[in-house]
Amino acid sequence: MPKPSISVFFPCYNDAGTIHIMALRALQVLREISDDYEVYVFDDGSSDDSPQVLEELQRIYPDEFWYETHEKPYGYGGQIRAAVKAARKEWFFYTDGDAQYDARELALLVEKIGDDVDVVNGYKIKRQDPWIRIVIGYAYQYFIKFIFGLKIRDVDCDFRLMRRKIFDVVELESSSGTITFEMVKKIQDAGYRFVEVPVHHYYRQYGTSQFFNFSRVGRTLWAIGGWWWRLVVKQEAKRQYAPKRANQLRGLGVED
Repeated sequence: MPKPSISVFFPCYNDAGTIHIMALRALQVLREISDDYEVYVFDDGSSDDSPQVLEELQRIYPDEFWYETHEKPYGYGGQIRAAVKAARKEWFFYTDGDAQYDARELALLVEKIGDDVDVVNGYKIKRQDPWIRIVIGYAYQYFIKFIFGLKIRDVDCDFRLMRRKIFDVVELESSSGTITFEMVKKIQDAGYRFVEVPVHHYYRQYGTSQFFNFSRVGRTLWAIGGWWWRLVVKQEAKRQYAPKRANQLRGLGVED
């Protein structure tokens, strides 16, 4: 098969100690697996040296790397939504800028690309976090999978390679971390096809998690209830996106 065209995106918030590693590893692997690619970062109002690091990366790699700095934060979900709209290649990949995943393992996802695959989703071989985060993380993940009927094994693994055309059909709305299950649920209900690949997860070496605090957990639980009502009870995504997906396939001359 020809080498895929890939947009690689990293959201960044106070990731000065790791974002350069992620970008450089992405560029390293993309030169081997793609002839048409871009790497870009949105800095979401960082207070550390992230903007200076990104400026230097763009100076060194002007043809392969670009970035934006947001003075008014978009939020995690807002960054993902903006990144999808900005993507210029056939496939869109994203993972976090904190180096808990190895961007070079994108090559493992690319190996699974095929005509019958729309999303290649990583799943953590073993989670490398403090034990309390591991317990909370697994509880959250299984709860989300159960109430939303999600079929992939690791909803919380933000190491995803997706066809960009998915988002000509599926519209994302979340501005927070709830975009993870919103995205998977909507894509699943639209009828797109997933495959999964094991990837390594590493202990955080720099910065702190933005998701594990009481106020954010409270807002997330409230948002989960709203999404459950819309996506499970009212089945909004299935009713809205599955017909559009079918029309997209007919337009491409493909039978699902």
